[in-house]
Amino acid sequence: MARNTLSRSLHDLGLSAWFGGTLANAVALNAAAAEASGARSTGRVANAGWDRWTPVNAVAIGAHLVGSVGQLRANRGRLAEQQGVASMAAMKTLLTAAALGVTAYSRVLGQVVSGAGSVPSRSGTKPTKRTKAEVAAAQEQLDRLQWVIPALTGALVAISSYAGEQQRPGEVARGVAQS
Repeated sequence: MARNTLSRSLHDLGLSAWFGGTLANAVALNAAAAEASGARSTGRVANAGWDRWTPVNAVAIGAHLVGSVGQLRANRGRLAEQQGVASMAAMKTLLTAAALGVTAYSRVLGQVVSGAGSVPSRSGTKPTKRTKAEVAAAQEQLDRLQWVIPALTGALVAISSYAGEQQRPGEVARGVAQS
């Protein structure tokens, strides 16, 4: 029981940080960077913020993954016996894989932007006409992807809430009886 509680805590805290941090950066950091003094400072500020977030995000994702594996192990009996649990777990796994893929690709794009130094920008993800083509292309992709990660991780939060409801004793009994 204590191991399952630890797994759930790691799962939930990691997912919360992954969701909340990327949403906050998309909503606030990228827009706030535009308040810097000049287009080159805008890029520098946005890059600094995202570069500071990256190691925290990596730890959050790692905690979420460790917790997810722990939950799967602790609930393997329910996965096999309770109706709906296996399909919910499969959906969570697919969403997690999608969120990981988009996060990794966004990091690659972010390294292109960050590696260019003080990139002229209108905001964290909006290039100016003076931004180099490769960097501008990366920023334009990041402008779209910055919303995909919170959408995917937000869906994971919702499904995790549903999964918690499936663990209520009455739901377990009903689900086992229906299988």
